Order: sequence, then structure tokens, then C-alpha cells
Amino acid sequence: MAGVMFSFYNFSALVQLNIGLSDRIDENRSESFTILFCDFSTIPQPLIDVNLPSLMRTSDSIVHYGSNYFFVMPYTDRYGTGIVKKMIEELFATQIPSAEVCYPINGENSSELFESLHAEAKKRHGLDLDCLYSAAERQP
Repeated sequence: MAGVMFSFYNFSALVQLNIGLSDRIDENRSESFTILFCDFSTIPQPLIDVNLPSLMRTSDSIVHYGSNYFFVMPYTDRYGTGIVKKMIEELFATQIPSAEVCYPINGENSSELFESLHAEAKKRHGLDLDCLYSAAERQP
């Protein structure tokens, strides 16, 4: 298993692609995919580079902006996201500040999902994810 890395520059387009796939394949529009945010500011970058991609499925996308990592996980609901987060924390043997949003419950497009994710990270951990606003501006 290995997650696929994408440039932060393409984050909004990646989310829009997942929305399009979900709309085409998942007619009941349940929690079609989840975006998980993790703050890895306390983890050394080489440790992240070596271990993180192998933890994720090949269908999962990984995007990062500095120490802020975002995982787009198709067909993963909040429960499944909790399992992934627990696996990440066990891998790095520490608690990781995180937040998650699900499509379409938390937003109908990448801008709405990014706003919801920013609000959730701010509420839970006092973290500003202002970088998401620049990603939303690149929305196709």
C-alpha cells in the first residue's frame, strides 16, 4: 500500500476530481470521501517521508503544505478516518492534532470543504489553515 503524493498547487483540483467521481459512482451521496488534516509539526520530515506513504492506500491522495498534511480518502467515512488517524498516531507514537470533513455533508465543492476544515481545525486545536484559501482560489 502507498498513498499517492500530489502538489498543494493541485489540491483544489484533486478535491473537485473526487467530487466528480463520487457524484458519478455514489448515487446515494453518503459520506463519499473524507479529507483528513494532520499537523506534523512535531515529527521530523525524514520520518514522515519514509513512513507515511506506505501507511495509506493506493487510492488515497496525500497533499502537504509545510507540516500541514491533507489526506483525501475515497469511500472513507468518519469512522474509517478515525481508524486511519489512530494508525498514524501509533506509527509516530504521539498524538497528532487533526480535523476531518466529509463530502457532501460538510461541503458541496472544494471551497466549502476547505472552509469547513479550516473551521474544524480552529475549533479543535486553535490552528489556522489559511493556506486552504489560496488552494480554493485555484479551483477550476
